[in-house]
Amino acid sequence: MTPTPSATPWRKSSHSGNNGGDCIEAAPGYLPGIVPVRDSKDPEGPALFFTADAFAAFIAAVRAGEFPTA
Repeated sequence: MTPTPSATPWRKSSHSGNNGGDCIEAAPGYLPGIVPVRDSKDPEGPALFFTADAFAAFIAAVRAGEFPTA
């Protein structure tokens, strides 16, 4: 099953404002064991698919400050 923009329950981070910034949207739980991710500025564009474990590791790394911010 490939997610379609109109059928996928996309969620944007609560830290994102409506200022058109660099945001991603994710749809955890839509596909078993897979987390679709897309660019919020291009909702009709492609989605990337990550395993739930890989996406959780990414989120943990972001929260731990493991990526540069500038």
